[in-house]
Amino acid sequence: MSKPAGKAAARQFSMQLDGGSIGVDAGQLELIALAHKYGFESVTAHSAYLADISSSQREALLADMKQKNLIWGNAGLPVQFRTDRATFEKDMQTLPKHAKGLQDAGATRVTTWIMPNHPSLNYLQNFREHAVRLREVAKVLGDHGLRLGLEYVGPKTLQIANEFPFMRTMAETKELIGAIGTSNVGVVLDSFHWYTAGEDVDDILTLTNQDIVACDLNDARSGLNREEQVDGKRELPLATGVVDAKGFLEALVKIGFDGPIRAEPFNQELRDMENEAAVKKTSTAMKKAFDQIA
Repeated sequence: MSKPAGKAAARQFSMQLDGGSIGVDAGQLELIALAHKYGFESVTAHSAYLADISSSQREALLADMKQKNLIWGNAGLPVQFRTDRATFEKDMQTLPKHAKGLQDAGATRVTTWIMPNHPSLNYLQNFREHAVRLREVAKVLGDHGLRLGLEYVGPKTLQIANEFPFMRTMAETKELIGAIGTSNVGVVLDSFHWYTAGEDVDDILTLTNQDIVACDLNDARSGLNREEQVDGKRELPLATGVVDAKGFLEALVKIGFDGPIRAEPFNQELRDMENEAAVKKTSTAMKKAFDQIA
């Protein structure tokens, strides 16, 4: 993948288009076309689609991506591990097929998020359940050359929204990764959650490139303090300037992060737009943020 000239040339991470996070309902091929048209450098991998296509279809898709100078970003984890054991085990039965589809297509990163509360499990019980289940997930992914990224969710308002609070910080996520104990698990770093967790650039600098699987770049709403921010109501990068996008990105440059970065604002105004308008607005915001890199 070619890099832009000038001051941004030092960055190794890519600008990813993820349709679901901006309200764009597009299949894999349409998403690739939109990513190319609006200047993205990587694109979300749809594991279900990639697992079902033929080898000739896969070869054509990869040739098209190469011609468009696109690479894979992350894929979402197709396993519900947050609820009952039966649901988890059912999803685990199909995970090898999804993982094989991603592996055959050359994708390497799978991500999911950690709910910062639970209705019935206390912190230690929930921690142990996460460690056991995500270890099973990580082993299957590892067998197919895939890394697993865990995104902590920072807003205090969500942590206290249920009976038992759970993890919402980078430090706690590192502890969970250590308890999982496999070499292919890392962090998903979201600038909104980084901000709402009360973290700063120095926290990012404790990480290495290998510690981070993927990143999200989002701004927070103005008129609210850190503790009042609500998950699911965010802004595109640089929309308000509440989150220090420049510091966030420059720290990632400094540690040599070479993975994908997507916008995930869950913004209703953006979701109400037509597909191309939403993709174009997201591209413009992300390019503007990337241009802040010194």
